[in-house]
Amino acid sequence: MAHDDVIDQDEEHAAVTEARLASVFDTAADGIVVINDRGQVLAFNKACERLFGYEASDLLGRNVSRIMPAEYARAHDRYVDNYLKTGTKKIIGIGREVQAQHKDGTVFPIELSVGEAGTPCGRQFIGILRDLRPRKQIEDRLAKTQAQLLHMTRISALDEMGAAIAHELNQPLTAVLLYLQSVSRKARAEASLDPLILEVIDKAVREAERAGDIIQRMRQLVEKKAPERQSVEVAQLVATCLEMAELGAGDSAPVMQADVAPDLPPLKADPVQIRQILINLLRNAREAVADQADRKVVLSVCRAADRLEFRVTDNGPGVPSEVVDGLFRAFTGAKHKGVGLGLAISRSIAQNHGGDLRHEPVSQGTGASFLLTLPIDPPDNGPDGEPLSASLIEERTGN
Repeated sequence: MAHDDVIDQDEEHAAVTEARLASVFDTAADGIVVINDRGQVLAFNKACERLFGYEASDLLGRNVSRIMPAEYARAHDRYVDNYLKTGTKKIIGIGREVQAQHKDGTVFPIELSVGEAGTPCGRQFIGILRDLRPRKQIEDRLAKTQAQLLHMTRISALDEMGAAIAHELNQPLTAVLLYLQSVSRKARAEASLDPLILEVIDKAVREAERAGDIIQRMRQLVEKKAPERQSVEVAQLVATCLEMAELGAGDSAPVMQADVAPDLPPLKADPVQIRQILINLLRNAREAVADQADRKVVLSVCRAADRLEFRVTDNGPGVPSEVVDGLFRAFTGAKHKGVGLGLAISRSIAQNHGGDLRHEPVSQGTGASFLLTLPIDPPDNGPDGEPLSASLIEERTGN
């Protein structure tokens, strides 16, 4: 075979090899960038263009630090120099998660593997870059799903516990009520008995009856039964809530005030459940103002179209911004006492009535404000056409 023919074949093989490498380089799913020992970009494939938003022509001959965040860019050339002088490999041949920077300034995670090649033009480094954002998103979704599963497991256990507690409490509570009624009848037969004692006994009977109603409603809530709606006079409801929320406070002067708009229509709702929401909000507010020199808690009610707005405000320190997002999640209460169920259950009750309960943003240091909205005359069915039913912890808004 002639010498020229051998040369032609070698050139042809070299051309084929180069074409294959170019095809692999530009069709690879991962980004590939080649730099020299001065950090200048020698090659930048199509996947890198998509990953970083640069055209290859924008970077060829420029320092590779343009696709790195500032803190990486400052250290990169030092790493290369250190390797060239000492031969100590800190990343070459080892995959590592690092941060990269898009043309628009967005910083994102990538997996970087670096190889080395000696060429007639000097030492070169080949970096293979893989975008980690899809994997991170999957990991985040998995973590959230696991957290939701754990949350629902706890709620399921709470459902069973709540039903069991309600069942067990019914019997002793009924006995207490019967004893109080017997004492009341006996006391009334004694004409010489102090009327104040009779009044206290009557209040105790009413409270025992109210406790029984609460347990019954809680059982309905756990068993996902619809609320027992009836016509409720708003002014009377507010007065009762303030009276109950003040019990046990030990304050010499009343802390709570009412501000009820005139001529409000009756509210069609379950009075026991709505009282539970308002009393919970009022007691939370009372605790919030405990250290204030001039303590003030206001329950105001007004009409907004076909709804009533119950707003509980206080002049306490307010809700810390870092706990606002978790206020209505079960088991995330910021208070030292309790398990963080009060607001979660309250929102569930409000939504079960076709309304909602939310925290209102206020200026820092001006207290807290919670708004309960309820339809004046709710439809029998919910907005999706299904009957309104309760659930212990419902997170329709993602809370």
